[in-house]
Amino acid sequence: MDWRLASFVAVGGAVGSVARWLIQTWTAARFGPGFPWGTLGINILGSFLIGLVAAFALTGAFGISSDARVFLAVGICGGFTTFSSFSLETLGLLQRGQPLLAGAYILTSVVVGLAASAAGYMLARALTPGLTA
Repeated sequence: MDWRLASFVAVGGAVGSVARWLIQTWTAARFGPGFPWGTLGINILGSFLIGLVAAFALTGAFGISSDARVFLAVGICGGFTTFSSFSLETLGLLQRGQPLLAGAYILTSVVVGLAASAAGYMLARALTPGLTA
């Protein structure tokens, strides 16, 4: 066990979790509790950021070393993204008799989240000459 890396994950996870809570709190206050806009936005943004970090870590671009990747991708993005919350909120929509809204939430989260990861990765490639992976 590498306790140094574990501490990177722990600190990053704390930062990501607090950021998620702040965004969800603000979003719920702004738009109301009817639809989980905060979780949806967080999952899309987190997907974009993890794609960006993964691509930069391949070459060490912008100082993203393997240690920084652990802190940013596993720690911050892991604490920030909310797939477990997404699952519970989808279940809630289904339990409230809103299967179409639940389906739209699932489809949007998966498709746009995947597109955001690809966009982050492509941005990293565009900003990093010579990055081909």
